[in-house]
Amino acid sequence: MKKWILLVVVVLMVGFAVYDFIGSSDDTADQDGEKVVIYPELDDPDQKAGTGIKQGQYAPDVKLKTTEGETVRLSDYRGKPVILNFWATWCPPCRAEIPDFQKLYDNEDVEILAINMTASEDSREGVIDFVEEFEMTFPVLMDEEGKVTNHFQITAYPTSYIIDSEGRTAYVVQGAMNYDFMLQALGKIQ
Repeated sequence: MKKWILLVVVVLMVGFAVYDFIGSSDDTADQDGEKVVIYPELDDPDQKAGTGIKQGQYAPDVKLKTTEGETVRLSDYRGKPVILNFWATWCPPCRAEIPDFQKLYDNEDVEILAINMTASEDSREGVIDFVEEFEMTFPVLMDEEGKVTNHFQITAYPTSYIIDSEGRTAYVVQGAMNYDFMLQALGKIQ
């Protein structure tokens, strides 16, 4: 009798796992028999072929709001190198690299888009207070639903995408960077 109960539990667990795997693909739609990934913030119909999140690919056109409520798109910065930096206020290495990002932003011809993983934060107001405390003058974007963070498959905090002036990802850096490393990376793509 105990073996049957165990077997039923295992079958139910496997069945639920399959159902969850198949049913959780909200970000896909069937188009002519092919699965197409849809990300509302990354839905630019003019995106170039070869767009993706890997080194050498064109970076997806991120569209998010800043802490001030202004809508910003990555494509607005085409023609200049950009660093997309995924970070959170609770992340010690993220905190450590912010002064170097500010120094880079103040002294070099580079755009920094700091994408706060707001879905992982205690509050939106806490992020705004943090930005003021650290005197961050570069755009801080709020990923409130975590869709952009999920699309970029962020698993390490912080993670930065260094994007060249044509919009291609030159480097993906997991972990904190210092000012000298940032300068070296930018020097290789300019």
